[in-house]
Amino acid sequence: MDASFTPEQDEIRRTLRELLHSRCGPRELRTALDTPAGHDSGLWTALAEQLGLPGLALPEAYGGVGCSATELALACEETGRALAPSPLLATAVLAAPLIAALGTDAQRAELLPRLASGRLTAALAVPGTALAAALALTGDNSGDWAGGGRAGGVQARRTEDGWRLYGQVDQVLDGHSAGLLLVAAHAGGFARSRTLLFLVPGDAAGVVRVRQTALDATRSQGRVQLRDVHAGLLGDEDGREVLPALASVGDTAAAVLACEAVGAADRALERTVEYVGQREQFGRSIGSFQAVKHRLADAYVAVQAARSAAYYAAWAATPSRGAGNCATSHSEPAADKQPGPPPPAARIALAQALEALRTAAAEGIQLHGGIGFTWEHEAHLYFKRAAGDELLFGPVHRLRAHAADAARLFDAQEVAV
Repeated sequence: MDASFTPEQDEIRRTLRELLHSRCGPRELRTALDTPAGHDSGLWTALAEQLGLPGLALPEAYGGVGCSATELALACEETGRALAPSPLLATAVLAAPLIAALGTDAQRAELLPRLASGRLTAALAVPGTALAAALALTGDNSGDWAGGGRAGGVQARRTEDGWRLYGQVDQVLDGHSAGLLLVAAHAGGFARSRTLLFLVPGDAAGVVRVRQTALDATRSQGRVQLRDVHAGLLGDEDGREVLPALASVGDTAAAVLACEAVGAADRALERTVEYVGQREQFGRSIGSFQAVKHRLADAYVAVQAARSAAYYAAWAATPSRGAGNCATSHSEPAADKQPGPPPPAARIALAQALEALRTAAAEGIQLHGGIGFTWEHEAHLYFKRAAGDELLFGPVHRLRAHAADAARLFDAQEVAV
């Protein structure tokens, strides 16, 4: 494995950082958060048209760029640095791969080119607070998180004119503004219980959507009510491939989120280092005090360790290297390719990255002193990103516990004497 970046990857990172620096500064960020959608539609158009970001990891046959999840993760590291609010995570990381994996040929041909171009955004609607469970990040996703035939969740009913959905979904990323909803619903009652995915236009009759007040304002969420809504089934009625597909998307999403968190942690630490070099006390910069140096050094080590884990998870998220425009020239030949890492790699990387982000953001607030916890300063936004991501995709201890269970880490019978 050659860990160096390819020229294409370096160009993606450089171009994206320059665009976000000019279009997503602190003032632009706060303005975007106050819009009904929670993001700057002009910035989203620029990301789609100039960089092809929504279709970065989609095949060229469907209008995508043809890169891998590795390039998408590296791009999200840059959006994480800027805390850029956009439908990228919900559309390109969660919804589009599920449509590509489970959709019929007609559904792929109709939806993927629109998603790749950015003209259509999508959101994955999972009942309750079960997104992490559905993606198999914090537990086995074969449970009854979709409703299990009981009250709650979303229920799907087969009628003469197709499928009808009813229920409510909270905490849907970009659910209030997405043009397409990908809804996980329970079907079959107790006789043939199964989880299916359904396609619902955002403006369909019976859909009621409201933007929620979230802890992390840069990660917009919506509440979606489905009142006897006509829906199209994604794929076939068997449903056997839905749970494995969700778990597979969860592995990729964990790697992408880990890189995004590393980008945010790196920027939070960078801002703090700049500040302690400027603020003076007792006639010298506070950054020259040994206690401050030790705290920043600990945060730096945490961020760099998380970056190594995130990059490895991003590399491992691509099962086959050497296809598409963004293929790495350093990849090993297929015959010499080493077996992939155990499944928990991405979950461990996500746990480490979220912990590093929380550490860097907390130190930033403390070392900024009196202004660090004010609403006007940006330090609290990074801490809220760490806390918000743990609520959505964690928490850290459960990510690690599930990774340990998957790796059978504590199943050994031998005990050291």
